[in-house]
Parts: sequence; C-alpha cells; structure tokens
Amino acid sequence: MSRSRETLREEVRARLADEVGASFGDGPERVALVYPSPYRAGMSSLGFLQIHREIRASGRVAERAFLPDDPDAYRSSRTPLFTYESERPVADFPIVALSVAFELELAGMVEVLELAGIPPLAADRDHRHPLIVMGGPLTFSNPLPLAPFADVVLMGECDETIHALLDHCFEHFVRGKIGTKETTLRAIADGIDSAFVPTLHGDEMPHVAAADLGKLPAHAAIRTPNTELRDMFLLEAERGCSRGCTYCVMRRSTNGGMRIVPMEKILGLIPEDAKRVGLVGAAVSDHPKIADIVETLADRGCEVGLSSLRPDRLNDRFVGALKRAGYRTLTTASDGASQRLRDQVQRKAQEKHLHRAAELTRAHGLERLKLYMMVGLPGEEDSDIDELVGYATELSRIAPLSLGIAPFVSKRNTPMDGLPFAGIKVVEQRLDRLRRGVKGRVEVRATSARWAFLEHALAQGGRAEGRAVMDAVHAGGSFAAWKRALEALPEKRPRRALSVVA
Repeated sequence: MSRSRETLREEVRARLADEVGASFGDGPERVALVYPSPYRAGMSSLGFLQIHREIRASGRVAERAFLPDDPDAYRSSRTPLFTYESERPVADFPIVALSVAFELELAGMVEVLELAGIPPLAADRDHRHPLIVMGGPLTFSNPLPLAPFADVVLMGECDETIHALLDHCFEHFVRGKIGTKETTLRAIADGIDSAFVPTLHGDEMPHVAAADLGKLPAHAAIRTPNTELRDMFLLEAERGCSRGCTYCVMRRSTNGGMRIVPMEKILGLIPEDAKRVGLVGAAVSDHPKIADIVETLADRGCEVGLSSLRPDRLNDRFVGALKRAGYRTLTTASDGASQRLRDQVQRKAQEKHLHRAAELTRAHGLERLKLYMMVGLPGEEDSDIDELVGYATELSRIAPLSLGIAPFVSKRNTPMDGLPFAGIKVVEQRLDRLRRGVKGRVEVRATSARWAFLEHALAQGGRAEGRAVMDAVHAGGSFAAWKRALEALPEKRPRRALSVVA
C-alpha cells in the first residue's frame, strides 16, 4: 500500500519528537546535510552528527536528510527528499553536503540525489542546481569513485575545513547565476589544501586534513531512541590509532596517529541526564585512563558502550568495569584466522590474549565472547582455517563464543593497497570449512562474500567504477546488476598510484 506525502512527513515528525538535544535555527546561510543511508544508520554516525553540530555552532543553519527506509514510497507519492528540521526540499538548498562512510554507500548517494531531483552526475548539473559537497570516512582511503558526482570532496577530518569551505561557498556562489560555480570551485581549490575539486584536480588527491586538538572530542548534540544505539550520547575518547595494522586506513601513520582526549574533558561533556554513553574511536581501549572513565560512568549509573576493544588491553579491572556499565557480551577482534596471518598483518592479538578474554568473560558473568576477524587474507590456506577451528573450539569450552567474519578487502592508502580479492568461491569455501569445523559449538556470522567483492572493486577503483554504481542502481541494485555494470567497463589499464596535489 502506497503512502501519501503527508504520511511520510508525519513519520519524520514522529522521529523528531523522540529526539533529545535537537534545535531548530533560522538564517540566510543554509546547508542540507545528507546521509546516504537510513536514519538509524545516520544518527549512529558521530562524524555526521559532529559536522551538523559544527555548522550550527557557527551560526549557520544545517538541516538533516537521510535515505528513506522505503525510497519507493517517495517515488510513488512524488515526494521530493526533504529535510527533517523544516521539511524543505533538499534541492532548494544552495549547498548540499553528503557524508559517505564506505564504498557501497555510493548507491545510497545516487539515490538520495535522484530522490531530491538533483542530477547525480556533476556534468549534468548547471548553475541552477545546488553545489554538491562530499566528505566522510571514505575520503581517508579512495574518494575517486565520488569524483563523477561531487563538485567538491573534503578530505579527512572536516571539523575545521567545513567552515572554510562554507565561507567560500557563501561568499562566491550565487545559485542561478552563471559563472559563480566555477569561481567558487577555484576559490575552494586555492584556499583549502585538503579540498579535492574533480574538475580542477583530475585524479590528483590533496592531503588528508587533521583537525586541531582543540576541536576534539567530537560529540553528538542529539540523542534518539530510533537507532541501534538508542538514546546513547556519543563522544570521542580518542581519535586515530597508534598501532600499525597493515590493512587499516586509520593506522598510526594517518593524521599523526592516536590523539587522546583527557579524561576530565570527556566526563565534563556528558550531560547529567545521559543514561547511556558511547565512547567512540579507532582504539578506545588504548586510552590510558579507559578503566577509570568506565568506572566513573558506572558509578553515575550510566550504561557504557565502546566502539573498539583490543584483546591485549583486557584485564580483570577493565572487564569488571564494563560489566558494571552494562556489558553483556565482550566483543573484541583477532582479525587473522591464525597466528601466522595475525603476525603478517602486524596485529598484536595472540592466542593467549583471546584465551584471557574468554576467561574474563566467564569470570565476570558475561553472556558470551564475540570475536571479529577476516577471512581471505593474502596467503591464507585451509590450515589457517583449521587453526581457527581449533582455538575457537577451545575458547567455546571456556565461554559461549560467536565469530563475526568479514572477507578481506584491500584499501588504498594502506600497506596492503592493490592486493587482490581472494575470490567469492574461495571465501565461501573457507567459511563452509569453518562452519563445519565448529558446528554445534560456535556461532558463526559472516558478511556476504559477493558484496565484499563489489566493495573491493570500488575500493581499488576510480571514476569509471563510480559511474558504474549509478548504472547498477538504475538496473535495480541487485548483485547481478552491480556485477554487470562493473563487467561492462573497458579493460583496465595498469592502475596509477593515488597522487597528491603539490
């Protein structure tokens, strides 16, 4: 049954009514801030919420929009994508900014632009259309697939550069006036070192920006029950990572490594009425005061969630604090199936750390241990999977165990850049071997090998792969549609390394 425009607006109003901390401003300088996944995902993204808060704190107006849960309802009712705060069509804003977290969100990016009535391809837009700005976690790795769609891509951490970009936009860009778009893009390219302007830079990448320490920590002004992180106040405990895992974009060489937020600053930013707190970062458990922070929040009666737990950082005091703060499952990662593979990718986790994690799970009465890891790493063999079966079985005798498996996808700007995907059949065979080996003892959940294959194509691709996403979306968005669109690309020439604008 199709839904009317008014019904779709009422659904948005109901979500707004459930939010805590939202504010509604007005002013002449307005930005539509769009997340190309549904509300539940967008409102769980601290980066998206941080940029929303930054823009509003500067006195400008930032209004949110998301990929609808049911895009077909918008199409059938001819409802243009609109913002939550004012219900104004996204296409009416002079600036539309999109945050893209990972490669497969390019499909959502195409959809939100089309639902807004904005041509996705930059080449199809003119002076009558909004300026399209993109940023987000994807820019730390390979933003080239965004190039056919974006007027500007802000690379890296945008806490500060978003203000400089909007200064240029509102100074130079006059929607509907011929020539001001080109003037604006030139001013942005000349004035912001980390701004990638595809029409001016070609395939040359600017450096990835790092925010000043004074901007840390990012924290969310808005809480909502309508996400997986329901009613959770999100803030950073640290940014970046001091470790050197070779597969990771956020390894120690990125933006100066790990930047720690002082305990006092973290605790001082948490609202008194917050009952659930999420501490976010690539290496939260490496914070030197993390146990103290969790204990203090538990004393306040807060539930606490951490975005990352390293097995070598777990000890009795820390896990005891997590239990008091509401943890029921102890979740950490080993990444490689065997010690040989973990050493190969410079992952510090060892079997002794994983055994200790299982023992701590049991000692503190937690329901289960969950381990994340990758399958399909270069050089992986059946014997590596057999080693995983062996130690997973041992761990399951200590505490109930779940394995969360993701196929390995090599990313640009990492030491493992350019390495091939293991293959859909190979990954599925390895997963089948693992499942058979631990059947009845360990729960195994794995992400799709087929979609990981597509993610790899985009992670290692460029403009042509970006345009192929639009073809796949128009063909229905199935795996077969994506595969056909990528296979239709001309035979690849040797790939160039990502170069940096001088």
